[in-house]
Amino acid sequence: MSQMINYGNELIRCSDKGIEYSTNEGIFWTRRYSGTSCGQFKDLIVLGTEIIAATTKGVYSSSNKGISWGRRYSGSSCGEFQSLMVNGSEILANTDKGVYRSTNKGISWIRR
Repeated sequence: MSQMINYGNELIRCSDKGIEYSTNEGIFWTRRYSGTSCGQFKDLIVLGTEIIAATTKGVYSSSNKGISWGRRYSGSSCGEFQSLMVNGSEILANTDKGVYRSTNKGISWIRR
């Protein structure tokens, strides 16, 4: 799965290679992050000035265009995160255990 977002003057996407970016509307892509500590990236959203990522190891955030990532949530009670969506002031997550919501930028989750 490859998810792509607009972030400033860049397109940023997650792929099986990690996080990649393009400054020319997707003609050329450059790898920005290829670490394995976050797991495999599944989905990206923009929340304010941050990028929030659903990964196979939980939810991570980046405040520097995806160059580095910090763990936001890694509990197992929600299951594996598949996709994220901003819904007003909350984040919705589709997981293999159902739909969850967060009202604190992905720090904690409640089953919807």
